[in-house]
Formats: sequence, C-alpha cells, structure tokens
Amino acid sequence: MAKLPTVDDVAAVAGVSRQTVSNVLNTPGIVRPATRERVERAIADLGYRPHAAARRLRTRRSSTIGIHLDPYAGGISGVVLDRFVHALAERASERGMRLQLYAARSPAEEIARMGELTDGGEIDAVVITGTFHGDPRTRWLDDHGIPFVSFGRPWGEDDVSSPAHLWVDVDGAAGTRSATEHVLGIAGPRVAFLGWPSGSGTGDDRERGWIEAMAAAGATGRRLACEESVGLARADVAALLADHGDVDGIVCVSDSLAIGAHLAAAAAGRADLPIVGFDNTPAVEAIGLSSVEQLPERVAAGVLELLMGPTGSVVDPRPAAAGAAHVLVEPRLVVR
Repeated sequence: MAKLPTVDDVAAVAGVSRQTVSNVLNTPGIVRPATRERVERAIADLGYRPHAAARRLRTRRSSTIGIHLDPYAGGISGVVLDRFVHALAERASERGMRLQLYAARSPAEEIARMGELTDGGEIDAVVITGTFHGDPRTRWLDDHGIPFVSFGRPWGEDDVSSPAHLWVDVDGAAGTRSATEHVLGIAGPRVAFLGWPSGSGTGDDRERGWIEAMAAAGATGRRLACEESVGLARADVAALLADHGDVDGIVCVSDSLAIGAHLAAAAAGRADLPIVGFDNTPAVEAIGLSSVEQLPERVAAGVLELLMGPTGSVVDPRPAAAGAAHVLVEPRLVVR
C-alpha cells in the first residue's frame, strides 16, 4: 500500500514548518492568508487527512456539528431539509468535520438535547432549522456562547442590516417574484396567490414577492390562504374557479398547495391552468408543474462558511471571522 501523507510531507511541499501546518489545521485565524493558502493547496494536492482521534485529543474539539433531525412527516414534506442535511454532511466531511443528528419534538426538548451534547463535549457547534420570531433556541445558544448558524433568518426588522445571529436563508420573495413574472408573461394579468395564513415568516416573505411582481406589472389578483394541506388547497381553488373563472394562473407558497390547486383546476376542466409551486419536490416534477427550487446545497455551503470561514477546517467561535453575518441564497425557477 502507498504510504499515507503526513504533516511533515505537507510542510515540505508548502515550504513551512510542521507547526505552521498544525496552526492551519487547528487555528487558521493566526496564520497569514498567503501562507494558509499555500498550506491548504499542499494539503489538497497530497490528499492529506488529519487523524481524527488524535486531533480531538490534542485540540479538545470534537470536530462535530450538531443538527436537529425533524420527525418523519410523510407525504412530500421535508424534502428540502433532507437534501440540506445530506449536502451539509458531504461538505462538512470535505472540511474534516462530522454531523451529529439528534431528535427533539419541541424547542424546549431541543434545548435540552443541545445542552447534553455540548456539556459532554460531543459537538463544537450547532445548526438549527425552522427559525421563528422569538425563537428560544437562539437565545439559549447565545447565552451559552455556543457557535451556531441557523437555516432561516431571525425574522426581525433587522435581519439583514443588524441580524441577531448568523443565518443562511433562501430568498423566498425573489422566488415567488420570478414565478409571478413568469405566469404574467405566459398567461395574463389575473394571477392569484395561494399562501399560508398570515403570520408565518416564510409564508409572508414568499407572498411579498407575488405582491411586488403584481404591483410592478400594474396587475391585480386574488389572494387565498389555507394550512399546508393538499385537500384544503384543492377545496379553496375549486371554490375560486367556480366563482371567478377568469383566473389566468396561480402562484403557490408550497408544492403541496400547488398539487391541490392543480387537482382542482383539472376537475374544473382547466388542467392547463399555469400553476407554480415552491420547493421543486419530486411530486410536482412527476406531474409536470413548474416550481421554485431552494437549492439547499448552496445553503449548506453558506452555513459552513459562516461557521468555519471560506476554507477553514475547524469551527471558529468568532462570528466576525466569516466576514459576514448572513447569506441569502437566491432560488431558481424550474419551468415545465
């Protein structure tokens, strides 16, 4: 078998000391950028991987990021988060990190699990999902000085200019704006929006994109709202088409609601009514509906950049090290 590369091999190729290589691996912030880049290039060229167990003993770090695993919901829900967790695991592995999945049924239970894992030294940082205004998890993590990034913004007025914590999110308004502009262009000015009840940060953000696109086009459309249910969406859209048959198209806050809308349109003899969903799940792909794709792989890359810097291999506890407080990922419209 070929001999595996060592720290000494990396140092020789990069033209630096063994200690400098160790610093790049464990405390990259203290190494000059040009030197760090040279060492990282040597590591990549040689395919060097530090011994995980020895590194944990030496640095007293677990090289592990904790993330909550949502309960199985069935149906078409959870596809985006599943893709996100897979992408995060792959990209974390490339940086010498691992994921620790944990289950919890409530924010309070999740806080308890995070406390157990951090107290036991099992994780160095946390990624939380499904944020909401006044989220107690973010307050707890801040109070305990635990590095974390959320997939989802703090949902306050200062999200972008002065966010309460590091976050990565998908620009929902940009997605529905693009979807609405598409339907306006191919169908007509009477584009309805099928959303969730007001008060959901994510839902309100996606509705804003529809409002902005309609205002820019000088168009008006009806707004419907229902809970996340194919059946409820089907009933609401059936009533809309029965009362207002002049609807030119529908933009939906999720793929579940888009499927319900499509079933209602088909039953009303309007199977060709343009309907756009959000999340681009396999379900809408199978029936040929257009949808906005969130690109969770880019979200995962953004999360690690905020936690570890652009090329770091350890969690940096200083938020400023990432050079930014948030990453907003623009989704893409998939037209079918």
